[in-house]
Amino acid sequence: MDALARALIQATIRDFPRDARPFAYLAQQLSTNEDDVILRFRQLHAEGIVQRIGPVITPNTVGASTLAAVSVPNDQVEAIAQRINQFPEVNHNYEREHEYNLWFVITAASRARIDEILALTQSWVTAPVLDLPMEKSYFIDLGFAP
Repeated sequence: MDALARALIQATIRDFPRDARPFAYLAQQLSTNEDDVILRFRQLHAEGIVQRIGPVITPNTVGASTLAAVSVPNDQVEAIAQRINQFPEVNHNYEREHEYNLWFVITAASRARIDEILALTQSWVTAPVLDLPMEKSYFIDLGFAP
């Protein structure tokens, strides 16, 4: 990862610019041009370093959300994760060392949409999909030091 990619991640991980032209804003802040910023984000996305660029809405303030977990055979984790990731409502999809080895967050416009995604996920696996809606909120800083 080059210096521009690191700078872009550092500049946006906590607070993406709320600007009519956020990539131009970032380019100005980092002494480059808008096209380079867009290209670099596309590269980071293609490499799997940046999964998505978009808002992360505080759970249950607009719509509904849940944490879900499923037990997937090790040789199917990648394929099932890719199927789950097809939904724009899914983020933070991670493999864990646990019986339930695939954990993901769903934030949707309604509880009904969450139920649809969970039902589809259930149709792809044999173990039950856990639905773990948030009971209490904790702040976690996702930033990292350079």
